[in-house]
Amino acid sequence: MTTQTQLPIPSHFNPHRVGEVWRVHYQDRAADAQNWAKQYGIQPAAKDKTKICLMAIDVQNTFCIPKFELFVGGRSGTGAVDDNVRLCDFIYRNLGLISAIAPTMDTHTAMQIFHPLFWINDAGEHPIPAASIITLEDVRKGVWKVNPAVAYSIAGGNYIALQKHALHYVNTLSDEGKYPLTVWPYHAMLGGIGHALVSAVEEAIFFHNLARHSQTLFEIKGGNPLTENYSVLRPEVLSGSDRRPIAQKNTRFIQKLLDFDAVIIAGQAKSHCVAWTIDDLLTEIVAQDPQLAKKVYLLEDCTSPVVVPGIIDFTDQADAAFQRFADAGMHVVKSTRSIETWPGIQF
Repeated sequence: MTTQTQLPIPSHFNPHRVGEVWRVHYQDRAADAQNWAKQYGIQPAAKDKTKICLMAIDVQNTFCIPKFELFVGGRSGTGAVDDNVRLCDFIYRNLGLISAIAPTMDTHTAMQIFHPLFWINDAGEHPIPAASIITLEDVRKGVWKVNPAVAYSIAGGNYIALQKHALHYVNTLSDEGKYPLTVWPYHAMLGGIGHALVSAVEEAIFFHNLARHSQTLFEIKGGNPLTENYSVLRPEVLSGSDRRPIAQKNTRFIQKLLDFDAVIIAGQAKSHCVAWTIDDLLTEIVAQDPQLAKKVYLLEDCTSPVVVPGIIDFTDQADAAFQRFADAGMHVVKSTRSIETWPGIQF
């Protein structure tokens, strides 16, 4: 296996198309990957002495393609596209060192607590997505109420129980110091084109799968209608108003990640799904062994914060979170440096 220098970029990769949606030609890429492995002596991942996982958080069209629902532009305005150019480059150049890739997939349906249809006011209006935050006081005063029409589909017709849950939900977010409930545009809709991985990233991951004989570890999250799920490791709220569980921590995936010798994290958005996932991972690490934080590497140039010009800018919060993770022992690194040069990784 090539370990002394980074690999070249395969000729099929076109960085100028990373911001576009297109069909991946799987059979062609499969043949290319097998030839690539032979040409550069890339061994199956099963032979790796040091097991490295790249977790690519929500690198989906809905967040990463301009003009899609929740494009993460960052302050530059082209953040997610630029991030994914670097991410693809990173995957190809370190193909022989990355043992597994775990893409998380934000996955939604229309009737969820953070979508407009879930809420209604006395005028029969739904909240304006991305511009509406529903506070505890809003729900207490009835400024926003659960839309009775959704109770049939997600609460067996029990509107009273659903309204109680809504109050409990925003109260829990407030008590636990989490972001207030934001009403988002319909996004990452299951079965829709926005749900799919960015084409260029999907192609790079598929190429890795074939070249390394390493099954891609897809992780689905976000389908529970009663809670937001920024983090792939833990929903925002775990119980209902009756204190019965409505969701649970993803303990299986947490342990799978911690079984690797190193975990590399990239994706969107730095201020939301990336930050909350890392935060939850750190919580589990501290509970088990704080020294495990040293096996986590954050690709700071492959992630951007949510910025809506003139409305909200989460850049400072995202940077503060990454500083806190670094203070806990995690490594903040650049994708342009070979994994071999990173501190703490031994091959």
